[in-house]
Amino acid sequence: MFFEVADITVPFWLPPLVAFGISFFTSMVGVSGSFLLLPFQMTVLGYVSPSVSATNLVFNLVAIPSGIWHYARIKRMDWPLAWTIAIGTLPGLLVGWWLRLHWLLDKRTFKLFVGVILFGLAIRLLGNKSAPVRGEIGVSISVNSGNTIPIFLIALIIGVIGGAYGIGGGSIMAPVLIAVFSLPVYEVAGAALLGTFVTSVVGVALYQFLPAPPGINTRPDWTLGILFGLGGVVGMYMGAQAQKHFSHRALELGISIVLVLVAGGYAVEYVLGSIH
Repeated sequence: MFFEVADITVPFWLPPLVAFGISFFTSMVGVSGSFLLLPFQMTVLGYVSPSVSATNLVFNLVAIPSGIWHYARIKRMDWPLAWTIAIGTLPGLLVGWWLRLHWLLDKRTFKLFVGVILFGLAIRLLGNKSAPVRGEIGVSISVNSGNTIPIFLIALIIGVIGGAYGIGGGSIMAPVLIAVFSLPVYEVAGAALLGTFVTSVVGVALYQFLPAPPGINTRPDWTLGILFGLGGVVGMYMGAQAQKHFSHRALELGISIVLVLVAGGYAVEYVLGSIH
């Protein structure tokens, strides 16, 4: 199947299958999987133009609502925390969009940028010592402990990264909330997904409608993004249901290993490219 905007030919069944596998596991720790989906698009599919960031955000729009609905239904949604993430991240998206189009156009530079972000995520997850808390959440831990303003400021910075990368920010915010603020995975998961969804809506609008430099296509490949999203819908919903049956530490370690491998590959590619 040919995807015109992405300018790639891919079997129609591959995007939803890959997205399902990624989202099933990543949704259990409160991230949509877009942070791993973007390296797959760049490395395996060869989709490296700036519009890949926008396509990644389309995946979030389609895939995330099922996970949000499930966490809300089982009363594991910290609404104040979710809106703090969303409101803090939004202003940074515009800055991230500008950086992607003016400083990170070269594919090797952008891959190095992605690699640094992935490695940072892995370090955060590997350094996480907090234990998950089972059961329903009641009063927001983040608000009552006075962490609202620090979380807002960190979300602002993460919005810049998420806007350039095309992940909305929640994928980075979740490990920070767990490792830095010692919030339990069960509280963070739903809030991070909701925050990512809200910021992804705005991010897609930026890439779709704001003017880009001449000759640069920033519009998302909607067909490809929706196919990824459909696989993500099923994977995220099933992952949210299966969350209680998995060891969160094992999940964090497994995802961290993948992050380090991808980040290392991009770093090597950048170094070899510089030598040649």
